[in-house]
Amino acid sequence: MNSNNITKQVFTIQKSDRRRQKKHTSFVIWLTGYSGAGKSTLANGIDRRLFEKNIHSYVLDGDNVRHGLNGDLQFSDADRKENIRRVGEVSKLFVDAGIVIIAAFISPFREDRDEVRKIISPDRFIELFVDTSVQECERRDTKGLYQKARNGEVKNFPGISTEFERPLNAEITVNTENQTVEETIDYIMTQIESHLEIK
Repeated sequence: MNSNNITKQVFTIQKSDRRRQKKHTSFVIWLTGYSGAGKSTLANGIDRRLFEKNIHSYVLDGDNVRHGLNGDLQFSDADRKENIRRVGEVSKLFVDAGIVIIAAFISPFREDRDEVRKIISPDRFIELFVDTSVQECERRDTKGLYQKARNGEVKNFPGISTEFERPLNAEITVNTENQTVEETIDYIMTQIESHLEIK
């Protein structure tokens, strides 16, 4: 909620200054896909590769964020929307600080992902669709969530009891069924390389 008593402060050090200091740009790599698609595994691998290149990066992971910042939210459509909105605002702060954010969230609704793109800035947002089929994700079922969803123990579960809206124009699309994790990360790194350079 906005208030008439709030004034936005302008500080001396700007985003461009922080990028020059770090010698790379900052942006968000937003991984979306079904639960079990491999988003967290890829996010961890991308973070490791960036760290090795002396790129300042940080992973925001769906489960981890719900342990703290979004611990008050459930999994209704409205709460999922608020979950993504908050992460979008936090990601914007990190980008302003000159850090590359790797955000791994199911984020099933196209409208919510598009809203995050607007919050951050379209040229600083890379949508990475982890296009692993729901059948493969259910076969993996690493957290046992698909079975719980089919048993009615987990409500509003994308792919089972609620829809997952596939990205229409993702900047990067990968499929973890056809490549190894390292091959997939190799491909992602080639796609984001140009985004790291200060123009």
